[in-house]
Amino acid sequence: MTSALLSEALAPLRANPGQSAILLDIDGTLAPIVEHAADARVPESTRQLLTEVAKRYAVVACVSGRRASEARAMVSIGSISYLGSHGAELLRAGWTEAVLDPSVEEWVRRIHEFGREADTSDLRRRRVRIEDKGVIVAFHWRGAPDEDAARTAVDALAVRAEAAGLHTHWGRKVLEIRPPITFDKGAGITKFLDGLDVDTVLYIGDDVTDVDAFRGLSQMLAEGRISRALRVGVGSDETPPEVVAQSDFVIDGTAGVGELLAELVAD
Repeated sequence: MTSALLSEALAPLRANPGQSAILLDIDGTLAPIVEHAADARVPESTRQLLTEVAKRYAVVACVSGRRASEARAMVSIGSISYLGSHGAELLRAGWTEAVLDPSVEEWVRRIHEFGREADTSDLRRRRVRIEDKGVIVAFHWRGAPDEDAARTAVDALAVRAEAAGLHTHWGRKVLEIRPPITFDKGAGITKFLDGLDVDTVLYIGDDVTDVDAFRGLSQMLAEGRISRALRVGVGSDETPPEVVAQSDFVIDGTAGVGELLAELVAD
């Protein structure tokens, strides 16, 4: 996408920053995808740009599959809000603790029990990594010595989870085990924006979980709750086709996100 086209697409937000919301995924959007999720980092240049965006626009938030507290520690900007666990947790700017959606709270124990039972020597031998996301337990096989064998083991876990009445959600070389309750980034941002004086919303994301956010914005637009929505996909060799199909346009990787943030604060 050329600089001129990007500037044109962002013009409605720049024209009315006091009623604009900037919402961003973290992994694969602000931070490059890495083999181990714990090693992901937001580049300092990107963090500085996001800090400037937060000073100019009415609402800025990061929306992540990580815990809200972990997302804030990773981005290290206290003046913006964080939606963790795909919207099940909310940590608003200035809050000291995240608030968990009451509808999922009772499922946390069962989700963690499943994670402990799944942590077998066979799974470790296949180098499948378990990530505790609060109300979600994730199984990663990116970088396993035999990714096909690791995926087979994860497939079996998905069958067990479904049989136990839990929900499964697949991402880029990751399986998430979730409570059997509807919550996703779309529902999360819809609830987060409710009651705020926001007219235009930008959302940037790279994975299938971000498609839920795109659809949430489309619904808000159809209902007249906002007048403009800009859905931006982050392209890479692994970008799911659903992201491209649901985006208004696609930018080139995390470097493209940096360029977009710079355009948002350009004089």
